[in-house]
Amino acid sequence: MVKYEETEENANYGTRKSKSFFVLFILGFFIFFLGVMILVVAAVIYGGGSANFGAVIFIGPFPIVIGAGPEATWMVLFGIILAVLSVVMFVFMRRRLSGSSG
Repeated sequence: MVKYEETEENANYGTRKSKSFFVLFILGFFIFFLGVMILVVAAVIYGGGSANFGAVIFIGPFPIVIGAGPEATWMVLFGIILAVLSVVMFVFMRRRLSGSSG
């Protein structure tokens, strides 16, 4: 039986791994944000002067839904539906995971 020893090398490996994960997470977030900005600018420039925009921002459990443009009502309605579905999925998955672990 191999005994795992907590050495400085093993502790540093975990720290390096978590730092690299964090860097990749931040990099992915900024690439996603840049892509969304490019799409918004392209829609405004090439969209014939009118663009629709809808967004859902979660701050904790509270969704903030915003929209702009001629079809903003439909975009906001779609955002609210997505927010409700995501909260329902979160609750369902949490119950499912907590029921299977006990």
